Amino acid sequence: MKAVCVYCGSSNGAKPLYAEAARGFGRALVEAGLALVYGGGKVGLMGTIADAVMESGGRAIGVIPELLVNKEVGHNGLTELHVVPDMHQRKKMMADLSDAFVAMPGGAGTLEELFEVYTWAQLGYHQKPVALLNIDGYYDPLIAMLEHTVQEGFMRQTYFDILQVDSDPVGLIARLRGYQPPPKDKWADNRDAV
Repeated sequence: MKAVCVYCGSSNGAKPLYAEAARGFGRALVEAGLALVYGGGKVGLMGTIADAVMESGGRAIGVIPELLVNKEVGHNGLTELHVVPDMHQRKKMMADLSDAFVAMPGGAGTLEELFEVYTWAQLGYHQKPVALLNIDGYYDPLIAMLEHTVQEGFMRQTYFDILQVDSDPVGLIARLRGYQPPPKDKWADNRDAV
């Protein structure tokens, strides 16, 4: 594993501990010898984690769409900043550059990015780990909702278990490194039955 894609908010959120966690995760990535791949902004948690990586001597690779360069204030102090035409290209490039995906606290954009790579893992498009850095229980309601989808028969436990969860950055990195993907993709049983 060489690079971790981090999805997170373009704001700092309501609690100072979110920014503290972003700084801590940025330092942990560098200490683990991992590059950061992220959305390329210099504001909010995105800017905080990128700054922590750069200040710690690590590599921060940003990918930002043209439309958002000015809105999210593209970060000019990165190892690399890729400006792409649109969100689809942003997400594709971030996925291609990364060996794992982590969602920190964020809003709708963070959730959308998380669920895309999580779904891709379920379908067998990739076998990279997908994870939540669950700061102060931020993702507890989401985890409960996903458990509900299993209980109601809309997702198998195997695919729920793809999602790695930890509240500690160092512990989460260890989970990413030890991740073993499910042996079959989501549709394998259906194909076997044909």
